[in-house]
Amino acid sequence: MASLPPLKEREFEMAEMQTLFPFVRIVKQDKMKRALLLNVVDPSIGGVLIKGEKGTAKSTAVRSMAQFLPARPAVKGCAYRCDPRYPKRLCADCQARIAAGEGLETVKVPMKVIELPLNATEDRVSGTLDLEYVLKTGKKKFEPGVLASANGNILYVDEINLLDDHIIDLLLDSAAMGVNYVEREGVSFSHPARFVLVGTMNPEEGNLRPQLLDRFGLSVEVEGEDSITTRTEVIKRRLAFDADPEAYVDSCKDELKALTKQIEQARKLITEIPVDDNAVTMAAKLSMKFSMEGHRSDITLIRAARANAALAGRKEITKDDMKDVAALVLAHRIKRNAFDKTKFDESEVTECLARM
Repeated sequence: MASLPPLKEREFEMAEMQTLFPFVRIVKQDKMKRALLLNVVDPSIGGVLIKGEKGTAKSTAVRSMAQFLPARPAVKGCAYRCDPRYPKRLCADCQARIAAGEGLETVKVPMKVIELPLNATEDRVSGTLDLEYVLKTGKKKFEPGVLASANGNILYVDEINLLDDHIIDLLLDSAAMGVNYVEREGVSFSHPARFVLVGTMNPEEGNLRPQLLDRFGLSVEVEGEDSITTRTEVIKRRLAFDADPEAYVDSCKDELKALTKQIEQARKLITEIPVDDNAVTMAAKLSMKFSMEGHRSDITLIRAARANAALAGRKEITKDDMKDVAALVLAHRIKRNAFDKTKFDESEVTECLARM
C-alpha cells in the first residue's frame, strides 16, 4: 500500500488552527483579551503575564491568536525572518548580503505563536555554537534555538512559574533588548530576537519573584465565572465546538478577519498618535498614586494607553484609555505583604484622573 505524501508545514499549521477554540468566541475575560491585543499592536509594551485558576481559558486564548495574527514582511531565505523595514535590526547574514551588493527580496510571513517546552534547556532556548566546526573552519556555525523561531512572533510559556529562574531571565532580557547573545568558550554570536513574551500560570502552584513580575509589561488575573448565565454560555459554546471544530471555526471566520483588519489598522494608526503633556502627566500621577518604583510603569502606561487608543481607532490618548490599561500595568507592581490578597482598586484610578 502506497504511503500518503507528507503534508507541508503550512498545511499542518492550518489544520492545527482549525482545531483551536476561536479567540473571538471566548466568553468575557475582556481584560485578558485586551492585554494580548495591546501587545500585538505594540510589542514594545513588554509582554503579558496571565495568572488564574485552571480552566479559565488562559492557554486557549493565547494559542488561538494564531487564527487572526496579521502577516508581516520578512527577508526571503533569512533563518530569523528579519524585518526589512528596519535595516539596523537585520541579522549578520542579511547585512553581509547587503554589503555584497545583493538585494533582499521581501515576502509576507504569518505571525505565529511559538510555544516553549517547560523542560527546555538553555541551549535549546538560546541556540548553540558548534565549536568543533569553528575550530576546523574558522567560521561560526550556529544552531538556532527557540529564540530564533520567536523573532517577530509571540513566544508563549505555559506554567511559566515552574520554569527555572535563569531561563525566565534569559527570555526577559532577550525580549527587552531585541537581541539574543550566545557566547561559548570565547566565541560569540548574536541574532535579532524581537518577540512578544506571553506567560500563563496558576498561582496555586507558586509565584514569580517580584523582580521578574515587574519585567512583564502587563499582567492580568482571570477568574472563573460565578454567573449561571455566563457559565451556561461557556458550556454551550464549548460543546458546539467539540461537535465539529472545523465548522465552528468556519462560522466565525468573518469575526476573525475583522479582528485581523482592526489590528493592522491600529498598527498603522499608532504612529500618528502623539504623546502629549496631558498623557505624560496622567501616567506620572497614576504611578505616584500607587507608589510605583522607578519609571517602567509610567512608560508602559503611555505605550499601553496609546495602543488602546489605536485599537479604538482614535488619534489621541484619553482618560478612558488610561483607565482601561491602569490595572493591567500597575496591579502586579504594587508592593504587598506575602499573604495580602487585596485586589487592585480601579475606583482609585477614576478618582485620581478625575482631578485633572
